[in-house]
Amino acid sequence: MQFAHWMWRALALVAIALFAATAAGYDGTVDKKTFTLPSYTTVGGKTIKNVRVGYETYGTLNAAGDNAIFIPHFFTGTSHAAGKYAASDVAPGIWDAIIGSGKPIDTDKYFVISADTLVNVGTKDPKVVTTGPASVDPDTGKPYGMTFPVVAYRDSVRVHKALVDSLGVKKLQAVAGASGGSLQAMEWGALYPDFVARVIHVIGPGFDIHPYVVEWLDVWVMPIRIDPKWNGGDYYGKDEPSDGVARALEIVTISTRHFGWAEKTFGYKWADAAKNPGDAIGNVYAIEDTLSKAGVARAKAIDANSMIYMAKANQLYRLSDDEIKGMKAKLLLVPASSDMIFPPDLAKRAAERYRAQGGVAEVFVIEGDGGHLDGLLAISKAGDAIRAFLAK
Repeated sequence: MQFAHWMWRALALVAIALFAATAAGYDGTVDKKTFTLPSYTTVGGKTIKNVRVGYETYGTLNAAGDNAIFIPHFFTGTSHAAGKYAASDVAPGIWDAIIGSGKPIDTDKYFVISADTLVNVGTKDPKVVTTGPASVDPDTGKPYGMTFPVVAYRDSVRVHKALVDSLGVKKLQAVAGASGGSLQAMEWGALYPDFVARVIHVIGPGFDIHPYVVEWLDVWVMPIRIDPKWNGGDYYGKDEPSDGVARALEIVTISTRHFGWAEKTFGYKWADAAKNPGDAIGNVYAIEDTLSKAGVARAKAIDANSMIYMAKANQLYRLSDDEIKGMKAKLLLVPASSDMIFPPDLAKRAAERYRAQGGVAEVFVIEGDGGHLDGLLAISKAGDAIRAFLAK
């Protein structure tokens, strides 16, 4: 099984059946490539040397360079948006249901690009290329750790713009992403209004992260910070804070789901049919056991510091009034009806604001009880809306 996707499936848990039900993968195998910048200066004014990000492409760029679509990924995701690295891979990229020949994001028509963010959490995955706290500081010869500069999603977008330019792209027909990818998509529209024709903002908050989610992000990484093995971020070459990472991932999972999903998937089933949770403190319910084990399994592939940095990148997302007024892209906002992280009202509010300033904004709601993750695992429900939006 392709490793990066296995990690996400472990976090998504029962989504395995959903993946199995998707259409056949993107035609042909996918190659992972690397883009490098000798140096990059962050929005905070710090210089990072030898910046590297991995990327994948699907389809062919036309002669005019104007048929491209960029796919940024979510918080704990990677650039593996569609297809497989090898025919033997069990599962394709996370949005394979809508990316490929004849699919809503049609690779017979569009040249599709996806890239790893800076400070990507999956640094231990050989298919992920990123620069972050786990990278070696060329000035010291040691991992940066918590000395790595703070980066916002805007920094990843600026690095990705340099990548897109290097590929000969002259215009993006759309930038489409889910969750953290939706934040980056909106940043693209704000930073490059004449370059981006459309923004497809899936399970996102609109134009800012929302104070409620600022705190959620802190809660998500709190178990890492209180794990003694984190040691202020100085753990490279030592025992890593795997327990903290596992608990952090468990919290992320349950908070990005919905109570309807928990009820339907687990109910009050015991983890062990012979061990009543009422008989002993150590006897647990199936939902506890499953999410805990998934967190432990995935923690082996996650860098703790990178997860903290990625949480900060999400917290810093907030477009200014002037940036929003300067946007020209058409917007398609795709919330999920049961999302308790970014409820549909946030997307609808953003659409109304954009229309009020003369912009074009549509809203399509994914119905279901899967919570926030419906924007990843049930994205096919929005397929027709995305296809129609790209045709306008």
